[in-house]
Amino acid sequence: MITDLARMRVPSRKAPGKKPFPFHEELLELGEKGEVIVIPIKEENRPVEVECLDGRKKRIPTNKLWHHKSCGQCGNIPGYPASIMWFMNRFGLEYLDETNQTSCTAWNYHGSGTSNVLALAAVASRNFHRAYETGYYPLIHCGTSFGNYKEMRNLLVEHKELRDEVRKIMHKLGRELVLPEEIVHYSEWLHVMRHDIAKLRTQDVSQVVTTVHPACHTWKMIPEDYIYDTDVYGGRRPAPTTSVLLALGAQVADYSTWNDCCGFGFRHILTEREFSRSFAVNRKIKPMVEEAHSDVCVTQDTGCTTTLDKCQWIGRAHGMKYELPVMADVQFAALACGADPFKLVQLVWHTAEWRPLLEKMGIDWRKYEGEYKEYLEKLRSGAQPESLYELKVE
Repeated sequence: MITDLARMRVPSRKAPGKKPFPFHEELLELGEKGEVIVIPIKEENRPVEVECLDGRKKRIPTNKLWHHKSCGQCGNIPGYPASIMWFMNRFGLEYLDETNQTSCTAWNYHGSGTSNVLALAAVASRNFHRAYETGYYPLIHCGTSFGNYKEMRNLLVEHKELRDEVRKIMHKLGRELVLPEEIVHYSEWLHVMRHDIAKLRTQDVSQVVTTVHPACHTWKMIPEDYIYDTDVYGGRRPAPTTSVLLALGAQVADYSTWNDCCGFGFRHILTEREFSRSFAVNRKIKPMVEEAHSDVCVTQDTGCTTTLDKCQWIGRAHGMKYELPVMADVQFAALACGADPFKLVQLVWHTAEWRPLLEKMGIDWRKYEGEYKEYLEKLRSGAQPESLYELKVE
């Protein structure tokens, strides 16, 4: 449903004559000088080359990945990270579900202003050093972490005094100043794997109308370092998420407020929560339903999924009877590829009604619900829970 009209009315984000900061080249140069340790993308990572907004070629590693998980996903949307690892299992890829990772602490930065650049940069380097010592390449699940780490990388590359201060902190921790060759979001991994994912499709989603909310912190922070593809809106909007839906055969509908924030915004969801709730309904959910007649809102970040899903009740309280299911692109893809909606995609954690969507996708949710209830009873009786991988106790 992406039309030529949509391509025509969206101005190109490429600024003519503006030369972007060459962070990649300067980072590699700093690595050669010994100023930082650079985590390289190796052949074992099976990289796929894509084009960014500024035309730069970016390599996206697809194998031997270190999962930098999201606070909010693990706490509120567990089917989100589970779906990512489920796909990696299906492809027989090697990965590490890290247990020694900290939060990126960007919530402090965006939410309250209590953090500072030195602290943010040190936390980023600490996590990257952890990935470096495991031998796996970091894959960032959270859009906020992704945007924050890109900012910290650029600042560390540009400012020697910041590198020196971070290095002192790292040495106190017995670690080194480490940055990856590329900072990669899971949606970029999903984008380059989309055709392989489409081969796993078991459900016909050709009649499903999707609307995409691209997360602000993936494509608005260091915007030149995100994937754009001429096959998606003529290269005038970020490609990830939309590209996956198209590969799966779903309809992608346009709507007027596609580039608006979801309403989360970090600080105002803490201090002016009713603004977040009303913004999410009026500026996002309402146009998706009324303009696009959407069956599902598909997102690519933690806060977006949570806000758009869990704020719809406020609209109903005011007589706005919208009921639009909200899920991440990887969750929708997993459903289209036969994943269990209860055990794996874990839609029971979602608030907006999703059962009609599953029926339209040809998924017998009643069967899965019955199996899920039986599984819960077994757990209550002492059975061991199912796992995505063999748990290792050290």
